Amino acid sequence: MQLHLGMDEEPTKSLWVNITGNMGAGDVTVGVCYRTPDQGDREDEALYRQIGVASHSQALVLMGYFNHPNICWRDNTAGHRKSRKFLECVDDNFLLQMVEEPMRKGAMLDLVLTNKEGLVGNVKLKGILGCSDHEMVEFKILRAARRVRSKLTTLEFRRADFGLLRDLIGRVPWEKVLKGRGAQGNWLVFKDHLLQAQERYIPKKKKSEKKARMPAWINKELLYKLKTKKEAYRGWKQGRVGWVEYRETEWPGTDEAS
Repeated sequence: MQLHLGMDEEPTKSLWVNITGNMGAGDVTVGVCYRTPDQGDREDEALYRQIGVASHSQALVLMGYFNHPNICWRDNTAGHRKSRKFLECVDDNFLLQMVEEPMRKGAMLDLVLTNKEGLVGNVKLKGILGCSDHEMVEFKILRAARRVRSKLTTLEFRRADFGLLRDLIGRVPWEKVLKGRGAQGNWLVFKDHLLQAQERYIPKKKKSEKKARMPAWINKELLYKLKTKKEAYRGWKQGRVGWVEYRETEWPGTDEAS
């Protein structure tokens, strides 16, 4: 299915499609881009807006000839103004550049970008096709962001019976059991009894996939403030928000992470 990401504005030489996953696999947004050496600022900005929209998809693969020969991807630096703007677009949208080998005259002009680590792999240069002076780039989409049920479990302390747990631990003849074992031996014996009691009196529950990916200290208020700060930063980068307004946007404090 072809996507229209701001195509009604300044035209760009790009094509965006959505590939629907099969057998429970997630969708992948795929983009192909050709940027001419003399492409103007308006066309560049239109392309960056399209990339910004596409980067919000769960899985994005963007490939093409971007024509930024002075970018050093190892150091993430560029010597030209337009190349620096392109690097900012890549950084702002948290994209990964997957091509590592230089092509034409030691420069990487053909790129493969993705917003999901582990989505693109086996990137290889396959030589020149026909009379072209460009090298073919072969890669694989390793997985289409397949949604798998989380198998992680956590202890559900709210339903624990600490009374019975204490009673079971208290009935162990510790003086006799721990005698002559040394510090390490005593710890192993104690841990074994504690885990047995935990297994009997503290039930477990499955973590949802979303919660399994989040640190335990993340809460809704913290997520909201992080999102607000990120949106303010993006607005400042795009010239929609002043520096003072961005600077005064509240960062979540460490005391809120609980």
